[in-house]
Parts: sequence; structure tokens; C-alpha cells
Amino acid sequence: MGKIRRMFIRFKDFKSDIYVLFLAYRDPRMPRQAKLLAVLTVVYAFSPLDIISDFIPLLGFLDDLVLIPLGMRLAMGMVPPAVLQEYRFKAQLRGQKKPAIRLITGLIILFLIMAVIMSIYSLTLAPTF
Repeated sequence: MGKIRRMFIRFKDFKSDIYVLFLAYRDPRMPRQAKLLAVLTVVYAFSPLDIISDFIPLLGFLDDLVLIPLGMRLAMGMVPPAVLQEYRFKAQLRGQKKPAIRLITGLIILFLIMAVIMSIYSLTLAPTF
């Protein structure tokens, strides 16, 4: 039972770290590389497109289980400790995760709109024989 409990604690910490990165994203002290890596990781996590398709048993979910935590851990490692501590405290005070959901939803909708526009554009330019 100890392993399962530790896994749930890690998952809870992972969820709070996502919110901490969302809050720290706007801070000018946060390096650009960390901002870019955090945004790419979050967009990849909620994007319907994957490196390995989810239809392939086990391998499809394995990339999500490896790449997303790896990206978040790397981004958290790039943030200066003082900034990280400050925003962890702010995240505990706020205790709300709704702004992150709105941002992610907006990014996914923007991605899908761009995909539809590109598909329509490519279909109109297709040669007719």
C-alpha cells in the first residue's frame, strides 16, 4: 500500500508544479528556455497529436508517461530556486487551478483552428486532374 500512496503524493505534487509553472511563466526572472519548455510540455500533454499514436497498445501511452513528467521536471529545474519558492507559496495561497485550464483550453482551440485552416487551404490548392 505504501507504493500506491507515494504514487498519489507524487501525482498531487505534479499537479501543483504545473500550476506553479503557470504562475511563474509571467515572471521576468524566469529563463526563456524554461518558459518555452513548460509551454511545449503543457501543449503536448493536451494536444490530440502524439509522437507515438495512442492506438498502439502500451507504447502510445508510454510516451505520455515519460515525456510529460520529463518536460515538467526539466522546466522546474531551470527555474531559479527563489522564484520557485515564491510561486509555490503563491500557489498554496490561491489554491485555484482554473486559470491554467483556461490557458490550456485556449491553446488547444487555437491549435485546432490553425489545423482546420491549414487543411482547408491545402485542399483548395490541390491539383485537379
